[in-house]
Amino acid sequence: MKKIRVLGTGCAKCDQLAANAEAAAKELGLEYELTKVTDINEITAMGVMLTPALVVDDQVRAMGNVPGVAEIVVMLS
Repeated sequence: MKKIRVLGTGCAKCDQLAANAEAAAKELGLEYELTKVTDINEITAMGVMLTPALVVDDQVRAMGNVPGVAEIVVMLS
């Protein structure tokens, strides 16, 4: 099971990133768990200084931007 986390304060970009990540996981037919992390202390503890950020299986894959569904498909593959 893929662990997908969206890090951010809950802004529109964070919501879009979560939607894109979910669409990518569904496109690949993955079993996944998507969570949103809004605690700034937890976010900075992961080394993230720009949000939104995408974390896949404890690896930061994108930071400070909103990758499209096709880009996230590659990250999840």
